[in-house]
Amino acid sequence: MTELRKTHLDRVAICSLLLCCALWGLNQVAAKAGLSEIGPLWQAGLRSSGAALLVWAWAVARGIKLFERDGSLRGGLLAGLLFGLEFACVFVGLQYTSASRMVVFIYLSPFVVALGMPFIAASERLNLRQISGLVLAFAAVAWAFSEGFGQAAANPQQWLGDALGVLAALFWGGTTLTIRASRLSRVSAEKTLLYQLAVSGLGLCVAAALSGEAWPAAWSLRLSGLLLFQTVVVSFASYLLWFWMVRHYPATRLATFTLATPLFGLLAGALLLQEQITLRLILALLALAIGVVLVNQGPQRQAK
Repeated sequence: MTELRKTHLDRVAICSLLLCCALWGLNQVAAKAGLSEIGPLWQAGLRSSGAALLVWAWAVARGIKLFERDGSLRGGLLAGLLFGLEFACVFVGLQYTSASRMVVFIYLSPFVVALGMPFIAASERLNLRQISGLVLAFAAVAWAFSEGFGQAAANPQQWLGDALGVLAALFWGGTTLTIRASRLSRVSAEKTLLYQLAVSGLGLCVAAALSGEAWPAAWSLRLSGLLLFQTVVVSFASYLLWFWMVRHYPATRLATFTLATPLFGLLAGALLLQEQITLRLILALLALAIGVVLVNQGPQRQAK
């Protein structure tokens, strides 16, 4: 029996999305912190590889079939490639730009999804009110971080990190669209995630070795903790939850809701790095909430 897709975000989806956004905001801080002890490609590759093993063990324990022929191989390989390219851009880019700037550019991805989804599912076409909400939500995020945009760049190669952030957003949006447009939309969330983690983990580790990126001279408790958080909590648990939601809820609205992540990242920076929370941030949070409500007030449609 074909499982019906929901036409709106219910309480389960909203609570799950808020949890994911909070974890992804923390992940930016963890990734940036890890770069002081490990190269970007090794860090990204090891976390994907470790999470792939966890997904495999989870699936075996639950009796979920991962290797049967179901026509998903082509879409899975493409999604894994895009997933790996996304995180290569993020981790390499964090060497040249700040985590705050990086997270802003990454969350251009909802625009990629919003523009691409009508070609995949006509039922997810945005109306004028929803488009206004999308613009308002992104404007809120951009405004929250714009306080530092007028300052001179601390790194002369900051533009490179920013450009890699934009590329990461394109790859993330492309991954979401690939999942919805291919057979991946009809396989288990575990298999969808395993494709991306396994392909990206292998590719990133090979890229690290071929590029001559140095292996950490010593594994401190700090580095181990950062990698465990990124591997177990973010790359395994939160991504498994995310890909399950992509299969069951409107992709455009899910992607738009993730615009909350940069603000969670800023809050994490304030708590962990003692950054100041300004009135601008509070107002941006309010504007973001209004934007998300507008996007999720579209007309009800029959699930297909």
